[in-house]
Amino acid sequence: MATDKPVYELVPQLGKLRNEVVFGDVWEQPELSRRDRSLVTCALLAALYRTEELGLHMQRALDNGVTHDELRGVITHIAFYAGWPCAVNGGRVAQGIFGDDD
Repeated sequence: MATDKPVYELVPQLGKLRNEVVFGDVWEQPELSRRDRSLVTCALLAALYRTEELGLHMQRALDNGVTHDELRGVITHIAFYAGWPCAVNGGRVAQGIFGDDD
């Protein structure tokens, strides 16, 4: 039986770990800025073909100061290191995020 309940409601510990560890600690470490973390995260999610998460993080990247051109550059780079299908998928995700802005 399927549920429409959000995963973090279904498994509250995941939400707690996401908020306290990932976004509360890892994203706040001083070695990388949020902007740089966003670029790295988008590259990894694209390379791993994690479509849904990539969309969320592309939007977060834009909020963190990453530009459309920089995301395009990441997608092109992914093509040669993670494979063409990963890059094309990343491009499709970007289309949905950028909309008619570009």
